[in-house]
Amino acid sequence: MKKIKFLKMDGVGNDFVVIDNRGSGVARGISLPKMAQFICRRKTSVGADGLLVLEKSRKADFRMRIFNADGSEAEMCGNGLRCAVLYAGKKGKINIETMAGMHGAEITGRNKVKINMAEPKGLKQDIAIKVNSRPIKAHYIDTGVPHAVIFVQGIDDIDVDSIGRAVRYHDKFRPRGTNVDFVEIMDDKNIKIRTYERGVEGETLACGTGAVASAIMAGSRIKTHVPGSKIRVCTRGGKLDIYFKISGRNVKDVYLEGEARKVYRGEVDYV
Repeated sequence: MKKIKFLKMDGVGNDFVVIDNRGSGVARGISLPKMAQFICRRKTSVGADGLLVLEKSRKADFRMRIFNADGSEAEMCGNGLRCAVLYAGKKGKINIETMAGMHGAEITGRNKVKINMAEPKGLKQDIAIKVNSRPIKAHYIDTGVPHAVIFVQGIDDIDVDSIGRAVRYHDKFRPRGTNVDFVEIMDDKNIKIRTYERGVEGETLACGTGAVASAIMAGSRIKTHVPGSKIRVCTRGGKLDIYFKISGRNVKDVYLEGEARKVYRGEVDYV
């Protein structure tokens, strides 16, 4: 049995267990996918949407790896990255290495972190699919991980888990599958979203890459949107600000900003 020290963190409703593997290598010799499955279980363990592991990097201030609750390793997690930056606590602009590439970041206020997201790719609009015999239009974009964005009205009444699961595994998005964001445009500067997350296999209170995907797709529909200005994304866990410039299918200068917080420190017995 090995005792693993961790920090529980929250990024507007996305919760994570953070393990610092840069120094003593507390998780050395341990299967991180299995550790994620164990430690992320709710009710019978610590409970979290994902496991964040900080490691040394030869080309950045540190490397962040993110493991979903089902043990799968994700390329990127926006809210997870913000939590990792707050955990590191370094002042000024820093760089973080992820599977999705390098990301610049900065602590911009008390518990507030802004990160530079990778330029989105693979944008496809108006993808016609059927879910439960009903036609749906989805819009696809990769913001570090794949996202299908679906515009709705009456977002609070949407069956996110049922519809989200069907879209997540739809043939159109094989073999990777996709996260699914349901988006309601409130006005030209504010949107509401709910997200079904791949790997968690259910709705989460927030999703950073999903907020970015949703804001970009909404910005492409809002005729009055000014490139470079922010769109505020209201999730069930809190608010995120997304900045980006869009011209046709080209999207650049993408930033995600919002609050993160340290919840508690602990130690878990791991066999």
